[in-house]
Amino acid sequence: MRLTTTICLGVLTTAVLIGTATNSEAGFVSFVIREDGGGSPTILTTGGQTEFTISQAGQKAALGSSDIDGTKLGELNRLSIDRHDDISRFTAGSGPAVAPYLNFWITDGAGKYAVLANEPSNGAFQPLYSDGYDLTFADLANQTAKVFEAPNGFALPTMTGSSYTFADFADYTIAPPNGVPEWTGLGSGAPIVLSGRSANESFGVNWVFGDSLANYLSGSSEGYVVANALVSSTVPEPSSFLIACFGLAVAGVGLRRRRAKSIQD
Repeated sequence: MRLTTTICLGVLTTAVLIGTATNSEAGFVSFVIREDGGGSPTILTTGGQTEFTISQAGQKAALGSSDIDGTKLGELNRLSIDRHDDISRFTAGSGPAVAPYLNFWITDGAGKYAVLANEPSNGAFQPLYSDGYDLTFADLANQTAKVFEAPNGFALPTMTGSSYTFADFADYTIAPPNGVPEWTGLGSGAPIVLSGRSANESFGVNWVFGDSLANYLSGSSEGYVVANALVSSTVPEPSSFLIACFGLAVAGVGLRRRRAKSIQD
């Protein structure tokens, strides 16, 4: 058993150093962020696809996931989504042609939260679009990151260039402000579930559709149709280690019994 224990510790140590991806393909939830223009965004899910119809300026909705909440932004392993609607109806390079965009809730570790966002219509970001997105943190690292909803006293990192990049926030933790009292200046467009706004019900990772202006309208006849949203981190799963070690322990017991039997024979 001593050998088995040593092997288990070795497996655990190696896995911690290397990291294993924790994947989730079904961990995204659709929700309305904001109603405007006399109506609400329309969300329709059929056959594994979700359609977001944003027909008026100000309407916003999202797909949110808490699957990697608690991990550092720099530990993002993969973040992807497929786009299935006809983008030829939009001007090439416009926001709707390369939607959705990203919102991460992050915390500074001192009880304050902010939203970190990209802007797909930014020319430097557009090469990452290919019928959706399939991103690693390396893809995001040097992209411009915008900070929203940051309350007074939020500890921003030292800026390494003329604007923040996602790399500047690599050591910040992905965490939504669930249950945190709303702070002064928190906007109506913050990625919070509209029906749960009083408790700041939210998700750490969000694919967002719509905006305050008319720059992300889908049109009323066809919405943004997406599928296969996935997020993973490089944080090891303790349950995987326990299962592996249990298997090794069982094998070790069997080996000891066989050795003992051979000695008796």
